[in-house]
Amino acid sequence: MAETNGAPAATAAPGGVRTVACVGAGVIGGGWVAHFLARGYDVRAWDPAPDAGRRLRGLVASAWPALTRLGLAEGASMDRLTVTGTLAEAVAGADFVQESAPERLDLKVSLLAEIDEAAPEHVVVGSSTSGYSMSEMQVKAARPERLVVGHPFNPPYLVPLVEVVGGESTERWAVEWASEFYRAAGKQVITMDRELPGFIGNRIQEAAWREALHMVAEGEATVEQIDLSMTAGMGLRWAFFGPCLTFHLAGGEGGMAHMLDHFGPSLKSPWTRLEAPELTAGLRDAMVAGTDEVVAGRSTSELIEQRDRRMIAVMRALAEVEAEEAAEARARGGEGGGA
Repeated sequence: MAETNGAPAATAAPGGVRTVACVGAGVIGGGWVAHFLARGYDVRAWDPAPDAGRRLRGLVASAWPALTRLGLAEGASMDRLTVTGTLAEAVAGADFVQESAPERLDLKVSLLAEIDEAAPEHVVVGSSTSGYSMSEMQVKAARPERLVVGHPFNPPYLVPLVEVVGGESTERWAVEWASEFYRAAGKQVITMDRELPGFIGNRIQEAAWREALHMVAEGEATVEQIDLSMTAGMGLRWAFFGPCLTFHLAGGEGGMAHMLDHFGPSLKSPWTRLEAPELTAGLRDAMVAGTDEVVAGRSTSELIEQRDRRMIAVMRALAEVEAEEAAEARARGGEGGGA
């Protein structure tokens, strides 16, 4: 088949997708269905569970008020969902397929091979796996070149991030196409250059989670204290700057370079049970250069102003929601605010 920019000629433009097939309709798959519907797509969904249709429509209905507040695309409607009786019916005529089966490697391998056999050969297939590599999962597919990882974060209908990466047999055009499609569908995308167990977001999240488990196991902190340290502490800053830019500001006018030079020795302190990498000159320079790219010429004072404005906005928004939840609880005869 003739190709354009590496993709088969029949492949829809990323911004021209009209129909999305969602295979798997659990928490993640159902979240994808809600997201795609809210963005104005026609969605064809299939799940082998006997009551999948009822559960899926209930999940979408429960998500719809939040999606409405967030803002629906023109033409968005829950009525554009079709629950099919077979996988083949779901993928027939789809411009893109999102697989969201349970996280079992054998199941992923067999299901992706089945999707590959049933879906039109020009259609890209994305997997919602949270940890497996596409190289592991595409081994039985006849056309593995169009299979990619499209790793979302829960709930997919609200959290914008998707991490995209191919496997050893994936062609570059499929990775680029999927990245552009997810952006067109309203997502923020990390296109990874290489496969990495757990991808990027899960590795950061898992590091914090494992340290939390250690602290509870050793009686060093309570669950309440751990969660508060995030929600009232670093979590506020990480919501918009992330850990790297946050530490850049910790270095003052000297930025990341000063922070690493000054606080580098503390990497050997027992602040976490993770073993820190050796702070070599190469690592230092890579961190400084990468931070400079993110800073993009903004001064420290400009960054501080942005940080403070955004932190205040987050705090005010949370306070507003908490006040609404408290009022709702009082109206129901409850004693306190929201969870």
